[in-house]
Amino acid sequence: MYKLIAIDLDGTLLNSSGEISSENIEAIRLAKEKGIEIVITSGRVSDSVLNIAKEIGADKYFISGNGSMLYDIQKNRIVYENFIDKNKILSLIKMCDENSIYYNIYTEKEVIAKSINYNVAVYNYENTKRPEEKKTRINIIPDLYGYVKHSTQDKYLKMTVCDNNKIIFEGIVKKFKEIPKIDVLDVSHMSSKHIKSGTTDIEINYYYTEITNQYVDKWYALKELCKIEGIKEEEIVAIGDNINDFLMIKNAGLGVAMGNSSPVVKSIANYVTTDNNNSGIANAINMVLKDK
Repeated sequence: MYKLIAIDLDGTLLNSSGEISSENIEAIRLAKEKGIEIVITSGRVSDSVLNIAKEIGADKYFISGNGSMLYDIQKNRIVYENFIDKNKILSLIKMCDENSIYYNIYTEKEVIAKSINYNVAVYNYENTKRPEEKKTRINIIPDLYGYVKHSTQDKYLKMTVCDNNKIIFEGIVKKFKEIPKIDVLDVSHMSSKHIKSGTTDIEINYYYTEITNQYVDKWYALKELCKIEGIKEEEIVAIGDNINDFLMIKNAGLGVAMGNSSPVVKSIANYVTTDNNNSGIANAINMVLKDK
């Protein structure tokens, strides 16, 4: 019945330490043996998603930047895109700088930031456990506005804005929503990630939002993939945990929410699996395979 399983990364396939369990990898292998295509659908930069896709054998397509780009791995080309242009990014940078709030920018190749903090600290920690060719490239630039202004890069996947103060964060989000022709992700809960410094376990908590070009969503990119591969929407299983997974979980033939998902995501799912620290992907895939 199902021909494609779309899987989010952070909070879904990856556990709180950014790792993939052996149980998840084995379940993905079994699904592929049954002829089911595995597609990663992530908010991460394209190269980071590609590295993880190769690691788990999801070697046909991936979606990055929350749906800003659909990439054909075998043909090595973009088959669908909806990027933010440079002028919009510059306007957003200026607003963040004027309000002294932390932000980072995603291209196909790298995350650009002024410092290593919040979500970038998580990527940096993950890099310590990965070989050089599989690391997420992080580019620290003190003058981000000047860097982008003079860069030859004219297309960007998204911007992520973070703060640990809810009042400050909600104030800037309100300002973002007044800007025309962009989409601002409504994330009401605080993100919680774990990294290690030596033997010490450090918890990183922060509010965040993600800004993309208008009409960007993982589901829209999946619909484009359906057209290419001749797959019906009801033949998709979509698995995720956050609001950027909402539409694909709601509209797929089978929408699966992680056990660690926000209540609003769980409310629209057909099935709630175990959390990302207890191989929720393996649990969901094994349930699908029983019915195949």
